[in-house]
Amino acid sequence: MDKAKPFAIAKREVWEAYKRVKANRGAAGVDGQSIAQFEERSSKNLYRIWNRMSSGSYYPPPVRRVDIPKGDGRTRPLGIPTVSDRIAQMVVQRYLERILELVFHQDSYGYRPGRSAHQALAVARQRCWRYDWVLDLDIKSFFDEIDPELLMRAVRRHTDCKWVLLYIERWLQAPVCMPEGTLVSREKGTPQGAVVSPLLANLFLHYAFDRWMSEHHPSIPFERYADDGAPRRRREETVM
Repeated sequence: MDKAKPFAIAKREVWEAYKRVKANRGAAGVDGQSIAQFEERSSKNLYRIWNRMSSGSYYPPPVRRVDIPKGDGRTRPLGIPTVSDRIAQMVVQRYLERILELVFHQDSYGYRPGRSAHQALAVARQRCWRYDWVLDLDIKSFFDEIDPELLMRAVRRHTDCKWVLLYIERWLQAPVCMPEGTLVSREKGTPQGAVVSPLLANLFLHYAFDRWMSEHHPSIPFERYADDGAPRRRREETVM
């Protein structure tokens, strides 16, 4: 760690983030660089990421937009960051995840370490025998519609780490490179497909849904996987 740098980010953190990104694989971003190509000069590339993040001079490149076909004939927009940007995001994600995992709701299952959709289904199966009604919730275009100001308020509630706040704000403002090559500015949302987006989405819904349910309807259990939820109630309880 270089004490002359304004932000104390350990080189080891960049290395661990790189290993996670490499294991997850993924496509190239706007620069066309694959993970295999990144590895050809991995030491130099990792040093560059660490040096820029530690000095505060790291700015994310545009996110490459890819439209993935859905079963109903529509498409789902995905944002694919560059390999270097995925590593930088993983550094922040690892830092923030250690904090947020201590406060997240026990019935939140999506994009969390040691949790899965299978666990959510198992809990739902058990509760089906004890409750009369279930409401199936799916928030439309959730990742694309997140309010950045409200999201940053939630992040600041859990950390005052300057470099974490700085880079999350920059990622939320990074433009999108459309399939035809045009750049589109973004005023809201966080790209579905970015490394840090699932954690930020969980944090937003922790307050917008999980905490709200716990405080206003403590007798109504639910299972949530990302932006899909299933609250359930008995016949005698008031409908939300």
